[in-house]
Amino acid sequence: MRRREFLRTTAVGAAIGCSITRPRSAAAEPPPETTTVRIIDFGVGCMAPQMVADDLLKADGFTAVEYVKAKGSVGSKTLSEGGADFIMSDALNCVLAADAGMALVVLAGVHTGCFELFGTDRVRSVKDLKGKAVALPSLGASRQAFVASILKNVGLDPQKDVQWVAHPPLEALRLLAEGKVDAWMGFPPEPQELRAKKIGHVLVDTKSDRPWSQYFCCMIGGNRDFVRKHPIATKKVVRTILKASELCATEPERVARLMVDRGYASHYEYMLQMLKEVRYGRWREYNPEETMRFYALRLHEVGFIKSSPQKVIAQSTDWRFINELKKEMKS
Repeated sequence: MRRREFLRTTAVGAAIGCSITRPRSAAAEPPPETTTVRIIDFGVGCMAPQMVADDLLKADGFTAVEYVKAKGSVGSKTLSEGGADFIMSDALNCVLAADAGMALVVLAGVHTGCFELFGTDRVRSVKDLKGKAVALPSLGASRQAFVASILKNVGLDPQKDVQWVAHPPLEALRLLAEGKVDAWMGFPPEPQELRAKKIGHVLVDTKSDRPWSQYFCCMIGGNRDFVRKHPIATKKVVRTILKASELCATEPERVARLMVDRGYASHYEYMLQMLKEVRYGRWREYNPEETMRFYALRLHEVGFIKSSPQKVIAQSTDWRFINELKKEMKS
């Protein structure tokens, strides 16, 4: 890293540490039971709170913060098998992991919608997707589950009424631009890129369209054994990620620059746009249990899970930490 870039990145990291005031109760807490924490890194921009939280975690007693790179549902499996301690993931992926019996426990919600369903000019509404090709990075994962629930919401049969095709994101965006597929469920920074290149148009924006906008999109999850053995460390990690989420809302330019400088994002403008659009810092306003119930119901309806919402919530959630933090972090 060149000297100027190093100084800029160091300054931004230091500023983040100064920007977030620790609650008084944190000062009286004992140190974490372990000084090492491992967090899944999906390499996507909307996970910014966990990516900029490393300096804050180190200030809160963790001497080693490791980011474990993973893709898609592999991240949940890695965490479940003990290869990581925490994960930020979309709520649908959390529900799928719970149904699969993985050792993932959902602890809190971070922000609301970031998925956007794009269509070509041949598709003016979700109902127009009947008989059309919907592209996804893989089949059977949370993006397909999300689109299936959107289709079901307007009366279409996800099993019969659309053609599902799997393509890597770059190839899928090219095919969408060429009109060779009809829709794509975009995840940051894909929606920002599609709008910048004027490819397709938005059919559903989960940031603003009901009912999706009324629930969390990304949640914080932990490895069940880690959470049981290390409650103090777990609470510190959850608190730090939520405070970093507030910073994403109040200082998006600073966070976008840090994400680019540290190699977590490649395009500053796309990153900044996403940070300004996604509802960060509002974790007090939404109910994480209602989010899990909502998506468990939707996924059960479309046949993606067999578990009832009650079973998902009972076996794979733990709201002790978020309930305590809501009382402590009132301001």
